[in-house]
Amino acid sequence: MKTVRQLLYRDVLWSVFFVTIFFIALFFFIDFVDEMSRVGRNGYTMGAAALAVLLEQPGHVYELFPIAVLIGTIYSMARLAQSSEFTILRTAGLGPGRALSLLGVIGLLFAVLTFSLGEYVTPHSEQAASFLKARFGMGLAVGRTGAWLKEKRADPDGERSITVNVRGVGKSGELTGVRIFEMDATGREVRSLQAEHAVVPRGRTVKEWALQDVTETRWIPRVDANEPRVDTRHLDQLAWPTTLTSAVATASILPVQSMGALDLWRYSAHLAEQEQSTQTYRIQFWKRVLYPFACLVMVALALPFAYLHARAGGVSVKVFGGIMLGISFVLLNNVAGHLGMLHEWTPWIAASMPSVIYLLMSMSAFAWLVRYR
Repeated sequence: MKTVRQLLYRDVLWSVFFVTIFFIALFFFIDFVDEMSRVGRNGYTMGAAALAVLLEQPGHVYELFPIAVLIGTIYSMARLAQSSEFTILRTAGLGPGRALSLLGVIGLLFAVLTFSLGEYVTPHSEQAASFLKARFGMGLAVGRTGAWLKEKRADPDGERSITVNVRGVGKSGELTGVRIFEMDATGREVRSLQAEHAVVPRGRTVKEWALQDVTETRWIPRVDANEPRVDTRHLDQLAWPTTLTSAVATASILPVQSMGALDLWRYSAHLAEQEQSTQTYRIQFWKRVLYPFACLVMVALALPFAYLHARAGGVSVKVFGGIMLGISFVLLNNVAGHLGMLHEWTPWIAASMPSVIYLLMSMSAFAWLVRYR
């Protein structure tokens, strides 16, 4: 059995490795050609463009690795079936359950690799690519309305509800176009701040933001016979006390795909505390947790191809079928996420639905082939 294990694992590992390298080369070429249109602006060189594209590749590998596992495993199983090697292994005593368990081990290895890539490599590389582009004048803009953050804190005059709007990120990683609105307990605006830039200190406990080029407006209510008035002043710098950390600010600005599972959980907890919608981040959190197990599903989906006869199609036909299955899985995974947000499904159900459907498909096909073929 040790020889059988080495044969299967070596064949599958090399096949998946070469498919992954092909995907990396393909997407690097496509992204680099697209990035060439920005070269020459604000000192953006070809070397910087190549580095930015290189930093984006772990994200592509994370998204497509289950498909690479599926295609590589199908190619390996189909090749073994075509050369009758798998038939010999079955004759020698490799039963369906044993074959499934052997591939399940390597599928678990791929799942651990995918989780590590998505949790520890992809978030940092995506953020590094975004900030690298921001340093060359391609500021990280956040949609038409910017990113919005909320905070509630105690004040000598009562509880304050604070809303922060950030337009984007500057060349040095500072926040740009910052607007801050402070409301009292009755919902009346008492103060607003508009700052060109804001520097947020690193760390989990932040006491203040350093605002630069600030316009402060205060609404002072009527006192006795005095009329209410509005006071406006301009400041070069202002230390604004807050509990909003750099992690929260970064999470609100960067794409949700660039966040790890722990960051997604923390940010969704922050949104829940501020009574904001958490559905998008909850679904993305469960996708981060459950997506690696798609590698196990892909391995199970590839195993039935080993039980197909050579007359059912050559290796190329089976690989093409694997590519179509992989594309359909990615499409269903994306559609399920959007439907989960629109219809407010339970997050873990929306995240796990595609994998469950394809696992049932693979097990049904596997049982039918073993029983009738």
